Amino acid sequence: MSRDAAAGPLSATSDPAISADVRALITGFLVRHGLAAAGDAVRCLPLEGGVSSDIWRVDTDLGTVCVKRALPKLRVAADWRAPTSRNAYEWAWLKFAARQAPQSVPTPLAHDPGAGLFAMAWLDPGPHPVWKRQLLDGQVEPETARAVGEILGRIHFASAHDPALAAAFPTLANFHALRLEPYLLATATRHPDLAARLNALVERTGSAQIALVHGDVSPKNILAGPDGPILLDAECAWYGDPAFDIAFCLNHLLLKALVRPERRGELLASFEAFAQAYFTEGRFEPRAGLEGRAAALLPALMLARVDGKSPVEYLRDETSRDTVRRFAGPRIASAPRTLGEIARDWLTARGEPAAEPGTPR
Repeated sequence: MSRDAAAGPLSATSDPAISADVRALITGFLVRHGLAAAGDAVRCLPLEGGVSSDIWRVDTDLGTVCVKRALPKLRVAADWRAPTSRNAYEWAWLKFAARQAPQSVPTPLAHDPGAGLFAMAWLDPGPHPVWKRQLLDGQVEPETARAVGEILGRIHFASAHDPALAAAFPTLANFHALRLEPYLLATATRHPDLAARLNALVERTGSAQIALVHGDVSPKNILAGPDGPILLDAECAWYGDPAFDIAFCLNHLLLKALVRPERRGELLASFEAFAQAYFTEGRFEPRAGLEGRAAALLPALMLARVDGKSPVEYLRDETSRDTVRRFAGPRIASAPRTLGEIARDWLTARGEPAAEPGTPR
């Protein structure tokens, strides 16, 4: 919901789920930035699902906002730590994206680098369902994927080859801690036969400075809003290789075919719609090179979601995980040149004939 649409009465002045110190920190931040008045009855409700940040819905007499703070240690089984400075860079990404695609991100409201907090507009979960939940429920709409590809391509295009923007995001250390190490390098330790190739992908990806990368374009971080998708959680923001964002998102569309096999056709149509829309918007370098890098990363990220530090929770059985390993391993060793080749191979591996490019499904 918008920040001026509070949910219910605001009589609660204490929330057992958070400490008095945290409540005071949030309240002071909001008062300083005019998002709450001194003496307001402030109600802070922790939101579930985040592993890398504390996120609160905060109701005040002036309305409702969402407040976020990065954690030094992520809430996962592995010992996974990352600099909390990423909160400031997520805010900077949000501000940039809001200028390029204002309907596609929550409205940024206030930032306090000293407190490590920022506030953004609250979006009502009712008309803003999470895309991941829709996909897992079997509600697969290629139009949503097309819109995500278009938004991402637009943001990459607007940020490409900009030295000033690159200087504003010196975040390779953050990106390494949040993405390259827990995904690719951790997977390399589990697969020594692929380690050289995975290490090379880390080196190539980490050395690029091409466009502003979100770093976590996952369906769990995308709301299917009434006016189109809304991107959240840019904690991994980095000025680097946009191929990572492409592969990271498309990976999730492929993996969902293991839990929703009856929606394979729609998932592959969504894959194609995303790619077509992205490359229509993202005209900042020849497609062959960008797509080739994304195609090399895609099977590596598939394997990482099985054997890295952040495995997807919905592949619970070893049979599904082995399916991913058998598919991804050879394609890491010898990378396909195009994304479509990977998609068609994956569909064939699921027991259906591969469609020709552009064939309606």
